[in-house]
Amino acid sequence: MALQTCDKMLCTNREHDELVRMRRALHRIPELDDDLPETLAFVRHELEGLSCSFVDVGPSALAAWFDFGRTETVAIRADMDALPITEATGATFASTHPGCMHACGHDGHMAMALAAAQWVDAVRSGLVAEVSAADMHRNVLFVFQPAEETTGGARRICETGVFEHLNATRIFGFHLWPDLPHGAVTTRSGALLARSSETTVVFHGRSSHIAKWRDGRDALGAAARFVVGSKWLSRRFEQEEPFVLRFGHLEAGSVRNAIAGEARVEGSLRVFSDEMFARAQEAVRELAQTAADEEGCTFTLTFSDGYPPVLNDADLTERVRVALPELSLLPEPLLIAEDFSFYQRVLPGVFMLLGTGTGIPLHADTFQFDEDVLDVGLGAYKRLLTMA
Repeated sequence: MALQTCDKMLCTNREHDELVRMRRALHRIPELDDDLPETLAFVRHELEGLSCSFVDVGPSALAAWFDFGRTETVAIRADMDALPITEATGATFASTHPGCMHACGHDGHMAMALAAAQWVDAVRSGLVAEVSAADMHRNVLFVFQPAEETTGGARRICETGVFEHLNATRIFGFHLWPDLPHGAVTTRSGALLARSSETTVVFHGRSSHIAKWRDGRDALGAAARFVVGSKWLSRRFEQEEPFVLRFGHLEAGSVRNAIAGEARVEGSLRVFSDEMFARAQEAVRELAQTAADEEGCTFTLTFSDGYPPVLNDADLTERVRVALPELSLLPEPLLIAEDFSFYQRVLPGVFMLLGTGTGIPLHADTFQFDEDVLDVGLGAYKRLLTMA
């Protein structure tokens, strides 16, 4: 039995069956990054029979616009790309693409958006008893984007100017979340998810035989000092706000009896504001300089741009709380990253988490969820799309 959500926006059995059908069809054809021919073909096929027009948002992406004759537009976002993971769920609808899997719930995100588009079409056609076209205060734009897991496909869509062209004034999106109870919907005002920046430090020294270590410049020693110091640095900044600076890969030297002439340290910096990002960059640079000086080395330091932090608009979040009484608020932001943040730099947006209750981690080869939770997401979308 499908979960029933809200009084006026219940998901019908037909809608539940459609959600399951579309999710499972998409789960079978996972594709990576911007290379999404089968996924795009499926999404387009599902939308082509509806009373929407397609809007150009660049290659490997698709946008469908429902015109209700309003001056403003509300947008819904779904990400389409999968992960380079070999599926181990044993599901009857498992991936048919070797080495690829929807292990992050994007198949569910697409299914909810497509089902919402079907509902909007039914409202526009006068086929929904509880809601009429007069209840739609805005036109509706559905955005299906590539490369959330890799290069940030959201940024490229924003650069097309589609939101300005259609006067989009708000955007919503969901992410399935294993650590929340089954069917729970949660978010928070302001910072929800972190800015993520890949951080790489390369220390340049001089190799020498270990018996003549004074002739060398110990790049491995500098890297070790730096990694230990980074833990102290992280603890210091954690006193001010949630903060992560951690390094998971260190490579140096080639043999045990020679001083390493070069050492490479790779990790991640995650913060929740541009101000903290700038401060952290400077602090990491100073730490690397100190570690290098102590071993007579030099260094190069690089930070990737990464994704901005997901910052939910305060006024819009309060409106969402009224529209979704079941919504709970997270006490603290989470240290993962999501490229939904690029949309929020163009227009007000609220990103929400939808609990699967399984505890199976995202990106696991066993990632799976009860499809009843998609009914909850669809019910929420219906209310958000009719929200004044």
